[in-house]
Amino acid sequence: MLKLIGNIIWFLFGGVIYAIAWSILGLLWCITIIGIPFGKQCFKLAELYLWPFGKNVTPKFEKHPIANLIWALFFGWEMAVANVIWGFVLCITIIGIPFGKQMFKLATLSLFPFGANVR
Repeated sequence: MLKLIGNIIWFLFGGVIYAIAWSILGLLWCITIIGIPFGKQCFKLAELYLWPFGKNVTPKFEKHPIANLIWALFFGWEMAVANVIWGFVLCITIIGIPFGKQMFKLATLSLFPFGANVR
């Protein structure tokens, strides 16, 4: 029940906007043949940004190390730092701690999405 409430609050206060943005970015990446793997990772991020509560991220860097390095160098490190900063900001209040934990989860996926499992 708490996961549902957390997901509804997350959805209403920005999750849907981020999910739409990541979905549009994924579609733009998928226009080119070379960008399709990156587009798939954008869709993975969109799914987690939409409903993060109750999901676990298991990073598997060794599965696609070159793709993860390219992602981390060009896109991932900025997103991971932003998610960590927002996670700390949200953890300032007791009410924000569960949402801060979700931002830390998103930081993990933002840094190395290739091969990561989201369940």
